[in-house]
Amino acid sequence: MSYLPLDEYNRKWIFTHQSMPVDDEVLPLIKPFTQAKSAQVWNDFISANSPTADHFGSKEWPMKKSSWSNEIDWQHRWDSDNESLPEEVLEFIDWADEVTIYFCYEKYNVIETSWETFKKTWKNFLFYDDLPILIGKKKSQALWFNSKGKVKLGSRS
Repeated sequence: MSYLPLDEYNRKWIFTHQSMPVDDEVLPLIKPFTQAKSAQVWNDFISANSPTADHFGSKEWPMKKSSWSNEIDWQHRWDSDNESLPEEVLEFIDWADEVTIYFCYEKYNVIETSWETFKKTWKNFLFYDDLPILIGKKKSQALWFNSKGKVKLGSRS
């Protein structure tokens, strides 16, 4: 089995918090990976050497300046009543709603969902903004969020 039941996920509360609960019909679409599957995805797509973004080496794709084309503010939108992602993100990521995405907090904590589900619940995902990276399965574009309220827009090499 590659997925943890959401009830067993240690950060389930970010999707059920009373201030921003996710609709019951959307919760099953948020699929945390087991630690083993998370590690495999992280190793394959993010880093085979570093367990967290804080430990990336200078030669890894997230640390290369050439990987990133722009950096914009997400915090202002997160704090507002506007539920949609910042326009610059939506213009940069032109994926179909059904594209599978991986939201990668760190090596042992990766969640799979669809782009459509992420767009609906992005504020929940960013309750933890400790350098998570969003990538699309079979897509090159990437988003790298930080706790200063910025997101880098770029491409995996």
